[in-house]
Amino acid sequence: MGDRETSNHSEVTDFILVGFRVRLELHILLFLLFLLVYAMVLLGNIGMMAIILTDPRLNTPMYFFLGNLSFIDLFYSSVIAPKALINFWSETKSISFAGCVSQHFLFALFIVTEGFLLSAMAYDRFIAICNPLLYSVQMSIRLCTQLVAGSYFCGCITSVLQTCMTFTLSYCASRAIDHFYCDTRPLERISCSDLFINKIVSFSLACIIILPTMVVIIVSYMYIVSAVLKIQSTEGRKKAFSTCSSHLGVVSVLYGAVFFMYLTPNRFPELSKVASLCYTLVTPMLNPLIYSLRNKDVKEALKKFLEKKNTII
Repeated sequence: MGDRETSNHSEVTDFILVGFRVRLELHILLFLLFLLVYAMVLLGNIGMMAIILTDPRLNTPMYFFLGNLSFIDLFYSSVIAPKALINFWSETKSISFAGCVSQHFLFALFIVTEGFLLSAMAYDRFIAICNPLLYSVQMSIRLCTQLVAGSYFCGCITSVLQTCMTFTLSYCASRAIDHFYCDTRPLERISCSDLFINKIVSFSLACIIILPTMVVIIVSYMYIVSAVLKIQSTEGRKKAFSTCSSHLGVVSVLYGAVFFMYLTPNRFPELSKVASLCYTLVTPMLNPLIYSLRNKDVKEALKKFLEKKNTII
């Protein structure tokens, strides 16, 4: 960078994504692992969307949300994985400034949207189990559309704020981002700006995003558990818990990885990368599996979809 390192971000033309600090011979193993997981992400989420769109029995609010969840998982993993795969074989491992901004913006957009969507799905399960007679009235197409649109709107506003705050910093120490994608924390580590305002904004956004969504999920499931325990039929309790456990599994994996990453001290960047890997690739891979393996309707729809495809062939 030369003298440009003492100047502001406008003169930065590219960054370097350091990736995982492992021996060169392990790069092949990591590449194959990334490729396998990403292939499963594509197969699982595209398959889930295809099943939901083609099977009329899955034309319900629950599967409307699930289809959007698969769409989000597919796209935010695609924002990260292709560039990470390319960088395993790249000598420079560079990403343009515009590419870094785009990657940061899109990933923040989709990951925040997913958090709000998961809370909407928790509310959907709450209505379905605690007030089943009015479920079709309360969870109307209009409300479902509004909840999904609201999730995207919140994700977009948050992403714009976070991206603007991050890329108005001065990057004068180094171009090397100690991560496998452009994330806020590693970008802040190479900045020489005063980060006080950024920390306040990041903390405020985290409170606005995480606290309300977690409260909705926790309160919804408190009522759900209470209602399920009152069901006299063992089969009925089992069915209700089976439906909700899929959603709880998805929430636990995503929020567990996010909390682990942001609670990990900055002096352990490799642990942060592992946690990031969990919610950038592992979670999008697991979500279709969790819902398909624990959901009778999805399994039947998948069987019907495969039989129809075999008949055409």
